[in-house]
Amino acid sequence: MYLSIPQLTAALSIRDLTDPEQGPHALQDLLDDVITSLTRAWSIPAELQRTTGLVATTDNYDRLGYAPDDVTRDARYSRHASPTVMLRSHTSAGIPAVLDSLADIEQPYDRLHVLPGLVYRRDAVDRTHVGTPHQVDLWRLNARGLLGEADLRSMAAAVVEAVLPGARWRTVPANHSYTSHGLQIDVETPAGWLELAECGLVRAGILRTSGLDPRRWSGLALGMGLDRALMLRKGVDDIRLLRSPDPRIAAQMLDLQPWRPVSLMPAVRRDLSILCNPDADEETLGDAAREALGPEAEILESLVIRARTPVEQLPAAAVVRLDAQPGQVNLLIRLTLQALDRTLTDTEANALRDRVYLALHEGHVLELAAG
Repeated sequence: MYLSIPQLTAALSIRDLTDPEQGPHALQDLLDDVITSLTRAWSIPAELQRTTGLVATTDNYDRLGYAPDDVTRDARYSRHASPTVMLRSHTSAGIPAVLDSLADIEQPYDRLHVLPGLVYRRDAVDRTHVGTPHQVDLWRLNARGLLGEADLRSMAAAVVEAVLPGARWRTVPANHSYTSHGLQIDVETPAGWLELAECGLVRAGILRTSGLDPRRWSGLALGMGLDRALMLRKGVDDIRLLRSPDPRIAAQMLDLQPWRPVSLMPAVRRDLSILCNPDADEETLGDAAREALGPEAEILESLVIRARTPVEQLPAAAVVRLDAQPGQVNLLIRLTLQALDRTLTDTEANALRDRVYLALHEGHVLELAAG
């Protein structure tokens, strides 16, 4: 399950839209608004820290309090380079180094630490998910007075106001390995309540691990997906638009003005019938489909499992036709293909369909659209 050198190179070469050095993007404006809102509310400075996507597995999990058997560690959902190194699954992986850097500070301290960037996951393929979303961790660390739940709620209010000025919002309890009194922040949209971020008070154990005395140190931690936040702010309904090279679209991704719809090319649908491992799900299949398509993965709008049938429940004729093996499952999958800049021909759609099929199907009998 370890990534190859070409896979690592491809992942680390993906443009980070939050980084001004890689070109301007509206994500940077949104992040600036969030930072300004918090620093003004608290009258404290902010420190922005960018780190590499490759991190120690201990920083991504152990030092953030994740249990050894936590499902998030499963290699099916995370992307490991070796037993001890991985592509970070959240920007929180940079927090242990931040906390370590504070161990020798004796004077009063109160600062907002901002850690934005890409994270790497095996995720479903649809209009709101990609395998490399942008995230930001916002941690206020304080050594001159204990921070509490009132401070946490003021943090949530400042973030919501920066992302969606005037929006109604609410909080519901949430559990995190590195916080206590955790909250999920939801905002009201025309489609209903949607999650915007999660936050909590930094757990004493996380501070102690870095040599920080929780009787003196305290903190607030908030994590937010920046892609979703920008989509909500601008009214964009397809995450692929954030990276589109189409000039009509790209020009609109340079500011926070409301999205002005452009005429998109028609979608093409292709159905697949595949055999695979019973543990296969839309996250792992979506990741494999993206890998198979490479640079053309942006054409895949969605991958949906429409039916799941254990081989033992298939008609005898289907078992023979597919050469299905005991323990496998037969999945009916629908692919929706849509290029944002051109109309796909049937030949192109069939070729893309077959590349995904060959990557996902674990049977010997092949049913290829292109022949």
